[in-house]
Amino acid sequence: MADFSRLPGPNADLWDWQLIAACRGVDSSLFFHPEGERGAARSAREASAKEVCMRCPVRAECAAHALAVREPYGVWGGLTEDEREELLGRARHRTPAPGSASPAPAAAPAPEEAPTRTPTPHN
Repeated sequence: MADFSRLPGPNADLWDWQLIAACRGVDSSLFFHPEGERGAARSAREASAKEVCMRCPVRAECAAHALAVREPYGVWGGLTEDEREELLGRARHRTPAPGSASPAPAAAPAPEEAPTRTPTPHN
């Protein structure tokens, strides 16, 4: 008989924040660029996506998730692909404080500090 005590417990609590995300029901093409999109068109789409994120009650959770899993595509928690890459790059190149083993991991910026674009999960 299987030992069910060794199985991981339910993890809905890790994803439930998505149920109240402002982006739920919004066309995902707002948050993810089409192939070859550049310049003004990309900037305008990202700004529109971030407007959705700015009013989202779970923006911080979304940004933290995208940073934690190193989400490579789209606008998540008000952060574009490039903004997340920059934040993660800074964390990688940060020198450890004296007496610490390694640099602190990147954290999601507070809502008032985050850039104006807000990425969100699309369900």
